Amino acid sequence: MDKFRVLDLLQLDLKENDALNLKCISGRPGLIREIRIPEINRPGLALSGFYENFAYNRIQIFGRGENAYLKKLEREKKKDTLEKFFKYDIPCCVFTRSIDPTEDFRNLAERAGCPLLQTDLSSSEFTTRIIRVLGDIFAPKKLLHGVLVEVFGIGVLITGESGVGKSETALELIERGHRLVADDVVEIRRVSGNILIGKGAKVVSHHMEIRGLGIINITHLFGVGAIRDKKQVQLVVHLEEWDASKEYDRIGEEETTTGILGVRVPSLLIPVRPGRNIPIIIETAAMNERLKKMGYYSAKEFNKNVMRWLETESARATFLEKS
Repeated sequence: MDKFRVLDLLQLDLKENDALNLKCISGRPGLIREIRIPEINRPGLALSGFYENFAYNRIQIFGRGENAYLKKLEREKKKDTLEKFFKYDIPCCVFTRSIDPTEDFRNLAERAGCPLLQTDLSSSEFTTRIIRVLGDIFAPKKLLHGVLVEVFGIGVLITGESGVGKSETALELIERGHRLVADDVVEIRRVSGNILIGKGAKVVSHHMEIRGLGIINITHLFGVGAIRDKKQVQLVVHLEEWDASKEYDRIGEEETTTGILGVRVPSLLIPVRPGRNIPIIIETAAMNERLKKMGYYSAKEFNKNVMRWLETESARATFLEKS
């Protein structure tokens, strides 16, 4: 990823439960410092003089406890520990609960060019949010050509060659009450180890390009209820032109998957030809995927029923009579 600086952290457009409420109160020249690690550190041990294994390359969080210790150092006129603290290349220091740092700490930070940030959130709440935000920023990501829609609560990534009808299929799904996440280019991030979150480009994510019609704004046409900002990718549907010489799966007993960023996602190959209602097929696939998540596999259940019938006395009798 591109370099992520402290200034970028301040300029993030975060809302609701992701809002960090940060502002810079000192050390503005240091806003160009780079944040390299999506983790935080509480510098209690370092402030007491123990700098072995000091995680200086992380964002340093100062709460009530740390600030009380800073006041104690100022009263005792002990600056040597703080001077050593600012000899490290620290990205930034964040004071929670709108706490103001001591004068000594502010002056040393200003001299070292280390930015001091402040938030009105509690230490625990800020820690939860910043870890979530940085985890998303530093998550492995990939751009894919396709359309991401939410169908019956399932995030469906529709892929296929250009002109196969991905956008038209998604438009029909939106008309049927489902929601658009992104059209044409989908940015996928891997978070929490094995969860794939997809979203679109900020400016064009809720627009669609329909050949013969042009660019349309889904929000304006169908309302805000027809869109989502992001969604987990739970099913990949690949559309391709019908090939009469190709054998397509008609039972669905074997599970197929597609690898994205090292995560295997259930996938389907759907052939497209005149007369096939692809949106309804995708709706059915999404509902079937929900059943699978609940532990019910239609194809496997069908196979068990067939085998159970073949093993019954009546079936054996019918077989013997015909033979």
